[in-house]
Amino acid sequence: MPSHTLLLVDDDAAIADALSELLVDEGYTVVTAANGAEALRYLRANAAPSLILLDLMMPVMDGYAFREVQREDPALSHIPVFILSAGHLGDRVRSLGVAGVFKKPLLLDALLAAIQEHCAPRA
Repeated sequence: MPSHTLLLVDDDAAIADALSELLVDEGYTVVTAANGAEALRYLRANAAPSLILLDLMMPVMDGYAFREVQREDPALSHIPVFILSAGHLGDRVRSLGVAGVFKKPLLLDALLAAIQEHCAPRA
């Protein structure tokens, strides 16, 4: 079974490292970016990941600005996004049109189940 690549965009290095390690242990390939601008550079230079795990509150380019650019770019708009945020998950987050929203601190079993379901082969 080929490995799925996940792009994890989070400015908190401790969270990114711990989550990356967990996801690698689950069999995923994980690429990290510390902000939206770094994530866009990665996406424009590499094959599309299976899923983007996106924090909202980051310096340089936050998750809201990243998602706006991603949704407007035909080469990137098809990549599904899961929001991972400690902030308020209100109407602004719902308007982002994402595949899933997860509140920090993360319930890892729920996140892993959603990632696995999303990355499962389509029948």
